[in-house]
Amino acid sequence: MNMMTQQATPAFAGQDLLDAWQQLRESQPRLRIREAAVHLNVSEAELLYASQGERVVRLKPDWTALMEALPGMGELMALTRNDYCVHERHGRYDNINLSRNGQMGLVVNPDIDLRLFMTDWSSLFAVSEPLADGKWRRSLQVFDRYGQAVHKIYLTDASDLLGWVRLTEQLRDDSTEALAIEQRPLPQLPRADAEVDQPALASDWAALKDTHHFFAMLRKHQLTRTQALRLAGSEWAERLAPGALVESLERAAETGLEIMVFVGNPGCIQIHTGPVKRLVRTGEWFNVLDPAFNLHLRDGAISELWRVRKPTADGIVSSLEAYDSQGELIVQLFGARKPGKPELSAWRELVESHVAA
Repeated sequence: MNMMTQQATPAFAGQDLLDAWQQLRESQPRLRIREAAVHLNVSEAELLYASQGERVVRLKPDWTALMEALPGMGELMALTRNDYCVHERHGRYDNINLSRNGQMGLVVNPDIDLRLFMTDWSSLFAVSEPLADGKWRRSLQVFDRYGQAVHKIYLTDASDLLGWVRLTEQLRDDSTEALAIEQRPLPQLPRADAEVDQPALASDWAALKDTHHFFAMLRKHQLTRTQALRLAGSEWAERLAPGALVESLERAAETGLEIMVFVGNPGCIQIHTGPVKRLVRTGEWFNVLDPAFNLHLRDGAISELWRVRKPTADGIVSSLEAYDSQGELIVQLFGARKPGKPELSAWRELVESHVAA
């Protein structure tokens, strides 16, 4: 889709913003910074920029240096989120590959498994937060040019603190250059359904050989994801009741079925592969609370849930895809699999057990 661009403007970092944030924290001590930014009508990056000092250090956005330093820090916690889902995974950042143009990257490990889309990555901060038990929570936080969090990397008790300190000193940005924040461009309206060649779409879908080719197909037909799901035909996509997603997680936990959980935003996709065990409902959030993997899902925000089938060289790959009211992807579930292997029959049976809405 073509986008309308907006000019960048310097972030406001005055005392008034800090005072307003302090008052908000005093009145709502459990409010997280992402929600505080919404209350104050600024971006999360602007709040950190305004808070620079001993606890918040602005770093030079040298993504190569960042990625080169992470393997030496030992076990870390990777956090990637969107508006309605948070994905947290413990592990090591090894096997990191960045493209020559610096626009894409891969972190492929059994624990930390990421797809990085770095075109809009813009700012980086080292953050130290005091905890109630007297300890400190330290992190490295990446933001895009719109001030939205892309990816956060937290130290654990097993991390190398000195590695974090060395990187912070290496990349410390003491310049007075203002943080520039752009307004996120508004996408053009999607094509009218009547303009789409549905037989050609179905034919191209049937000819897919890899799940990654799906995005090229969307571009070819100039479609949004949910529009393609609507128009491809029931052989490839069927709408389900939103509650089928949580039901699927519960059944996977009951049977020990290994699954893949994809959560992302425009700058990063984070993947968990393995079982899910401890499922807990806390208010409007449905949670997976396992030792190495946490998921926090506002399942009430699921506006559309689809059962999706994509042909590949290894056979049909089935997924559950949850979208919000704006058509933005919240979370995807697959059966655990590797290239060259067919998907798990138990996963396909689970996916196919749901009655189409």
